[in-house]
Amino acid sequence: MVEFFTQTGLGMGLLLVGQVLLLVVPLLLALAFLMYADRKIWAAVMMRRGPNVVGVFGLLQSFADFLKYIVKEVVVPAGADRAVFFLAPMISFVMAMIAWAVIPFNENWILADINVAILYVFAISSLEVYGVIMGGWASNSKYPFLGSLRSAAQMISYEVSIGLIIIGVIISTGSMNFGAIVAAQEGGGGLLHWYFLPHFPMLILFFISALAETNRPPFDLPEAESELVAGYQVEYSSTPFLLFMIGELVAVVLMCALVSLLFLGGWLSPVAFLPDGFFWMFIKMLGVFFVFSMVKAITPRYRYDQLMRLGWKVFLPFSLFWVVFVAFAAKFEWFWGIYARWPM
Repeated sequence: MVEFFTQTGLGMGLLLVGQVLLLVVPLLLALAFLMYADRKIWAAVMMRRGPNVVGVFGLLQSFADFLKYIVKEVVVPAGADRAVFFLAPMISFVMAMIAWAVIPFNENWILADINVAILYVFAISSLEVYGVIMGGWASNSKYPFLGSLRSAAQMISYEVSIGLIIIGVIISTGSMNFGAIVAAQEGGGGLLHWYFLPHFPMLILFFISALAETNRPPFDLPEAESELVAGYQVEYSSTPFLLFMIGELVAVVLMCALVSLLFLGGWLSPVAFLPDGFFWMFIKMLGVFFVFSMVKAITPRYRYDQLMRLGWKVFLPFSLFWVVFVAFAAKFEWFWGIYARWPM
């Protein structure tokens, strides 16, 4: 049986499909409950009940919403480019999902353990903007087109900051493999050895950039209801709109995973006397997601000029300075060598 799955083409194909399903199915199920948690957190902040009808305590509300989107009629504008119109949400969904192929949940719990995993995530995230642009252009309407252009400018602006922030972590680790980055944060001090302490300013910048990159409030300018009538998604309904929505939520959860891996030790235990494990990774991702939800509930929306100024005039110079600082600190082993953790 082992030889069938390791030495035959059919067996290796079945094994790969099984591994993909083992990643995708739990991820999609988790999205439903994360959306429920998101709405419950907003409701608690606003002192209202939130979803509480479908299922026990409203736990099945997300599944009811998904079913509603699937059975609704797909409406296509008369002047739309039908091929591009349907291709755009597929690109957004697929690009968001395949980025998870290099995300580890525990040691060796990974679909594709490659040495350039960070470059892979960068490449995939840069392609996600094409789905947004195509969706706005294919609708043949001014509002979606304007929203897609604003979204593209916003995503590209903050991808630059995210890239420079991660370069600092790469310099400290000496590797672009997520497993090696987590291993570099392992030490007898537990959470005191994680990267969130030496790279603390970049943790804050990375989190804010992740909000802008995923179009989350207070940076949801491309789809601000009061400005652009849902932005590039305004002409979409039913399943195409559902794919856009899932793609955005998957990107948010991906950013939670990146924060956990790059700055919070991944699956490492926060204290030395407790064992490491995948459950630590999940707890950290849930914690970061909770902060994402709280930011949406309590912060007012930025103006677009403020958003772009923050990205280009504040985050970009600061992240550039931090790359230079970490390079010198790692080279000359300043601060007891906390910025130089590559294997000797």
